[in-house]
Amino acid sequence: MTPREAPRPGIDTAAVTAIDVHVHAESSGAQTAADRAAQSYFGAGGVPTALDELAAYYRERAMACVVFSVDERLSQRPVVPNEDVFAAAAAHPDVIIPFASIDPTRGAEAVEEAARLIAQGVVRGFKLHPPLQQFMPNDRSIYPFYEAVEASRLPVVFHTGHSGIGTGMRGGGGVRLKYGHPMLLDDVAVDFPDMPIVMAHPSFPWQDEAISVCLHKPQVFIDLSGWSPKYFSPTLVQYANTLLREKVLFGSDYPLITPDRWLRDFAALPIRDEVRPLILKENAIRLLGL
Repeated sequence: MTPREAPRPGIDTAAVTAIDVHVHAESSGAQTAADRAAQSYFGAGGVPTALDELAAYYRERAMACVVFSVDERLSQRPVVPNEDVFAAAAAHPDVIIPFASIDPTRGAEAVEEAARLIAQGVVRGFKLHPPLQQFMPNDRSIYPFYEAVEASRLPVVFHTGHSGIGTGMRGGGGVRLKYGHPMLLDDVAVDFPDMPIVMAHPSFPWQDEAISVCLHKPQVFIDLSGWSPKYFSPTLVQYANTLLREKVLFGSDYPLITPDRWLRDFAALPIRDEVRPLILKENAIRLLGL
C-alpha cells in the first residue's frame, strides 16, 4: 500500500450484492495436464487469477468472496501458499475472506499449523479436498485436526461428489471419487457438532445423501459451486427453496466457473424471491460471522 492510499474498509455486507464462498487461488505458473483437463471439462478460461486482479474482478461486481488454495500434491498443480491468500485479504479486506488449506494427513504438523493460523486471528475457515488429499473424512487419524478447528468454531469446506480435476485423464489422474462421498461427513458432523461443515458442490452422484446430511445435522451447509445451476437436480432446487433455504450458499468455483456464468443460470431457476437473497449472501453472512 502506498502512502497515498487510504486503508480499505472491511466487507460492507449491506453494499455487496453477493458473497461467493468458493473461489480458488491459482498459481500463475505454467499449466499442468490437470489444469488443461479441468479447463476442457468446465469450458473455462480467460479470467484473471492473480490475487490482486481477482479482488478487482469481484470488486467491480460488488461482491465479496471466500478465497483458498488446496494443499495437495496428487494433481501436481502448484499450490498457492496460505500466506499469499492472507496477504491478499489484508490488501483487499473489502473483498477477500481468507480461508486456509492444510493437508490433514500430515498428522501433528497439520494440527500445529492449524492451531498457529487460528491463534494469529487472520484465517476465517479451512478448505479440505479429500479426493485430492487422499483421505476418508471420517478416518480417526484426521480427528486431531478437527479437534483443533472445532475449538475455534471456524467452518470447514469439504469437497464432495464428482471431481472436475482428473476428469478425462488416464486413470482419472489418480483421483479416487470415493473420498468425496458426503455420507462420510455424517460421522464427522456427529463427532464434531460445534464445527460448521460446508459440503462443497452439488454432490453428484450422491445428491440425495448430501441433502439428507444437511437436513439432519444443524451445523452442515451446502455450497452450490462447481456446477452451472441449469444442471441442478429438481430435488436440490426443491430443498433449496424450502427446508434448506437457510443452509445453501452461493459459490462459483472460480476460475473454472465464473460468478457471471453461475448467476446468469441461477436467475433462470424457479427460486422464490424471498429465498434468493438468503442463498446469494445472507446465509454466508451468518455462517461467516460477518
